Amino acid sequence: MKRKFFRSGNGWAIYVKKAIIELLKINPEEDYVEMLIKDNVLLIKKINK
Repeated sequence: MKRKFFRSGNGWAIYVKKAIIELLKINPEEDYVEMLIKDNVLLIKKINK
């Protein structure tokens, strides 16, 4: 799946499909995610409470 970044305020954002959010069991209104760079790859993972 290819995605382009888009402007959001003073930064950039990327759209994540609802199906992916559901597969990762992320509630976008309550949960936090952590972003890491590993071997030039952006990894995004849910932070467990």
